[in-house]
Amino acid sequence: MSLKLEWVDEREEAGAGEAGWPTLLTRLLNEAAEGEGVAGGIVTLTLTDNGGIRELNRTYRGLDKATDVLSFPMREQGAEEFEILYEDDYETTTVDILNGEAGEDETEDDEPGNADRIEELLGDIVISVPRMHEQAVEYGHSAERELGFLFVHGFLHLMGYDHGTEEEEREMFAKQEAILAKAGLTR
Repeated sequence: MSLKLEWVDEREEAGAGEAGWPTLLTRLLNEAAEGEGVAGGIVTLTLTDNGGIRELNRTYRGLDKATDVLSFPMREQGAEEFEILYEDDYETTTVDILNGEAGEDETEDDEPGNADRIEELLGDIVISVPRMHEQAVEYGHSAERELGFLFVHGFLHLMGYDHGTEEEEREMFAKQEAILAKAGLTR
């Protein structure tokens, strides 16, 4: 199983200097996933503007304001397994959500090792590019560093991390900074 980053750009046009973003974010995804023991899955990244993220924030969080990043995890926290029923043979495959491994309930006609693997959807991350640029200026670092920070922050939310308490915030932000430092994106 492998990690995949799917990319959606809702903006009317990309800005200058964005050509390296897919490579940077794929590298950060791999670093962050390795640290969390995630061997595979799909993360969808949507780049939007302040209006787009404001609408999502209002719809899904009840907050009528723009923000920098939103995360929509697909994993149920604490869920271990679920069964998938295939229409063609009505065979079941058990997918271990935490480990991202598929195992097959074999029938007589099955050949071991030929199970169709279903890639786990880890979740969606949405970043407001204008807000990202504003924050890069505000914090005095590069747009790539701020983009990386927001992306890793979003990924850790997909993994179940939060920053509702001081202890949770310390843990999450320490993980973010370690991943960014490993990628050379320091302040």
